[in-house]
Amino acid sequence: MDDHLLGWLRTLDEDRLGRVLVNRPDAIAPPWPRRLDVLAQRLGNGFAVMAAMRGLPLPCLELAQACLVIRAPAPAKVSAFLGVAEQEIAPHLDCLYDHALAWPGDDGVIHLSEAVSRWWAAPLGLGEPLEHYLNSWTISNDALRAMARTLGVPSHGNKRRTILRVAEVLADPARMDRMLRNAPEGTRALLDAFAWDGPVRTVEGGRFVLPGTPEKWAADHGLLYRPRWDSAEMPREVALCLRGPGYQPPFTPHPPEVATIPVDPAEVDHLMTLAAPHVVERCAAILDNTSKTPLPLLKTGGVGVREVRRVARETGCDEDETRLLLEVCAVARLLAWDEQSGGMVPTDRFDRWRLDEGSARLRVLLAAWWRMERSSLRKIDGKYGTVLGDDQSGSSVARVRRAVLTGLAHLPAGTAFAERGSLVRNVHWHAPLLDQALLAECAAGVLDEARLLGLLAGDCLTDLGRALAGLAAIAGDENDDAVPLVEHDPILAEASTRALASVRRSALFGPDLTAVVTGPPSAELAALLDRVAERESRGAASVWRFTVESVRRALDNGYDPDELLGELSEVGSIPQPLEYMVRDVARRHGEVTVISVGCVVQASDPALLAEIAGHRRLARLGLRLLAPTVLVSSEPAERTLAVLREHGYSPVPVADGGEIAIRRTRVEDPPGGKLILLPGGQVAELSEMDDPAHLIPEPGPDPIEHARRLVASAGQPERTGRTWAVIGRMASRLPTAQQSLLGFVVDRGVRAGITLTDGLTATISHGELRGSTLDAWCEEAGDYLEFPLAEIVEVRATTF
Repeated sequence: MDDHLLGWLRTLDEDRLGRVLVNRPDAIAPPWPRRLDVLAQRLGNGFAVMAAMRGLPLPCLELAQACLVIRAPAPAKVSAFLGVAEQEIAPHLDCLYDHALAWPGDDGVIHLSEAVSRWWAAPLGLGEPLEHYLNSWTISNDALRAMARTLGVPSHGNKRRTILRVAEVLADPARMDRMLRNAPEGTRALLDAFAWDGPVRTVEGGRFVLPGTPEKWAADHGLLYRPRWDSAEMPREVALCLRGPGYQPPFTPHPPEVATIPVDPAEVDHLMTLAAPHVVERCAAILDNTSKTPLPLLKTGGVGVREVRRVARETGCDEDETRLLLEVCAVARLLAWDEQSGGMVPTDRFDRWRLDEGSARLRVLLAAWWRMERSSLRKIDGKYGTVLGDDQSGSSVARVRRAVLTGLAHLPAGTAFAERGSLVRNVHWHAPLLDQALLAECAAGVLDEARLLGLLAGDCLTDLGRALAGLAAIAGDENDDAVPLVEHDPILAEASTRALASVRRSALFGPDLTAVVTGPPSAELAALLDRVAERESRGAASVWRFTVESVRRALDNGYDPDELLGELSEVGSIPQPLEYMVRDVARRHGEVTVISVGCVVQASDPALLAEIAGHRRLARLGLRLLAPTVLVSSEPAERTLAVLREHGYSPVPVADGGEIAIRRTRVEDPPGGKLILLPGGQVAELSEMDDPAHLIPEPGPDPIEHARRLVASAGQPERTGRTWAVIGRMASRLPTAQQSLLGFVVDRGVRAGITLTDGLTATISHGELRGSTLDAWCEEAGDYLEFPLAEIVEVRATTF
C-alpha cells in the first residue's frame, strides 16, 4: 500500500472522494471497503491501475510520462517541460487525480501510483535513471572510480558521493557537448540512435571491448551500459541531454477531428429496424440447421470454409453473416460441441432462448458479441480467419471493438463518419494503450459486424449501438456464461424493443402460392414459413413460395394438414389454391409406409419363436411374427436381450456381418456437460443444470454515499492488537485451529465458511471484531452482517 496515497485520501472531502469512487468502481466492488486503508490497497492494485489507465485519453498518459521523467514534478515544471500553459494541463491532471493514478503532495509535487511507475519502464522512450545503473552490482567501486577519472571528476570519497559527481557531469548538456568533441568518429550517430530510438538496442558486443570504437568510448564515459553481451541501454539523463534543451515531449490536448457527414435519423432508425430482426431470425435458422446437421470441426480446430458455405446456402444467409453468427452463438452458449453427435449442436440454452421474447433474444446476441475476443470479419493478408479458430490477439480484439463503438458514440447524433482513417485516429486518442496496428487492422471488420447486427446504419451509430457503447465498463469476459448487467440493462432493453417494434407477424398469401411479408418478419413467422415454403427473396419485403416438395417436407416433420392450415391461418388469410394444394399433398402423403423395428429375433425352431411371441410377460417388447423363424421387436437389441434373459431364455447378440458379438462390458464415466468451443480455441464446459447466469447481482453501494461513510470512518480509532485474545475468549466452541482461521478472516481478510448453533451456514471474509460479535462480509447475503462469536460452532477453509 502506498502511504502517500493513503495520506492524500485522508485529506479529501466527500465530493472529491466520491469522484474517485465514481471513476474507479473496481475499488468499491463487493465486498466494498469500510476503511480508507483498504480502499488505498484496492486503488493501488497493479491490475486495477492498468485497467483504469486503459480508459484514459492520450493527454493524460502523456502527462503521466512527463511526471515520471521529471524529478519532483510540480505542475509548473511539468507544463514548462511540455511547453504548454499550466492551465492547459490542469483538466488532464485533475483526470489523473480523479482516477487516483496521481495525487498532489503537501509540497505541491505530483505523486504517481507505484503501479504506474512499475508498468512504464521506458516513459517517453527513455531508460532507467542514471542511479539505477551506477548503483548496479555489475559496476564495482573500482570501475566507478575509473569512470569518474575518465570524466575528469574527483574519484575519492564514498560511493554515494562519487555517483553524485558522475551524474552531475552526465546530466549537464554543456559538459556533454564538450566531451563529444573529442569522441571517436561515429559516436554522435551511435548515441543519437539510443537517445531517440532506444533506450535499449541490440549491439555487437565485441565492439565494446575493442579500443578506439565509439561503443567502448561511450561505455567508458558512462553513456551506455551493457546488461548483456549483445544489448546496451542508455540512462534517462544522458538521453535527455542528447535530445537537447529545446526538446519537448508530445502533448495532444485535443482529439483529432473525425470527418463527418449529416444523415437522416429516420433512415438510420429504419435500417436498424430491418437489421435487428434479421439477426434474431438468422440465428434461429442457423441453430435449427445445426440441430439437423451437426457442424463438424477441422482437425486443426475451427469450422471449415465448406461447412460455413453449406450452412449459408441452406439457411439463406450470406457467408459473412454465417461466420459472425456462428461465433456469436458459441460465445452466447447457444451452440456447443457434442461428443456423441461429433459436431457443434444447439444447447438446451437455445431451447430457452427461442421461447424468450424477441428483445431478450437480441440482447443475448449483442452481449455475446460485445465480449467476444475475436473479429469474425477481420482480414489478415486479405483472408478471413478460421471460424471458431484460434486468434492470438484475444482480449485485445474485444477492447478494440469496444473502443471503436465508444468512439462512434462521441460523434453528435445525426452524423456519420465520412472517412475511416480519421475515425481510427480519433479512437486511438481516446484509447491510446490499444495497439495502433491492431486497431487499424480490426476497425473495418468491427464496423462490418456492427452493420450486420443493426448497431451501425449508413456509417452512423444507431440507438441500439449507442446503448451498447455505454456498457463498455461492464462488457464482461468471453468465458462468462452470460453478462446479466448487459443483457438486462434498461437502456439497451428499451433500444432493443424499439429495434424490433416494426417486425411483421402476419403475411399476405397470394393465389400464386406465395407469401409476402412487407417488412422484417418476426423469428416465429419466418420459422413457420421456412418450414412449409421456400424463401425466394429477403430485404425490405420477403417472399416465400409454396411447392409440393415444401408442403410434403412439413408433413414429413409431423404436421397434419389441418394443423398446418390452422397455423398459417393465424398469420394471414389462406387463398383457396393454397388450401387445395396442401390437402392434395396430404391425401397422397403416406401411400407408402416404412415401419421402424428395434431389432430382429431369429431362431431355427419355429415352435420356440411362437412360444416367445405368445408369452404374456414379453408383450412389452411389441413382438410381431414376420415368418416362422423371424420375430421383430419394437425395442432395441440391448433391451430385448435383457428382457428375454430375465424370463429364462438365452439369446446372444449378432453383429451386422452375421457373427456372434459378445464383448466384455466397459464401465463408462458418468456423463458430463457439453463442451463449449469458444472463438479462439478456448473450451469451457456447459453444465446440464439450469444456469443462474441471468441472475443480476446486487448493485454496489452508491459512490457518493459510500464516500460519506469512508470520510466518517477516517476519524474513528483503528482497532488493533487484540484479535486472538478476543476470539480465544468469545469463540470458545471452536478448537484452536479453527480459532486461528477465524483470526485470519479478521486480520488478513481471508475467505472461510462458518456454521452457527442453529445450523445456518455462511461464507465470510473481511471481518472486524465489534465487542463479542464478528462483523464480516457474507457472500450469501451480499452485505456485511454481524455474527455472535459465541454461536459459531465450526470454521472451515473454502476455495473460490
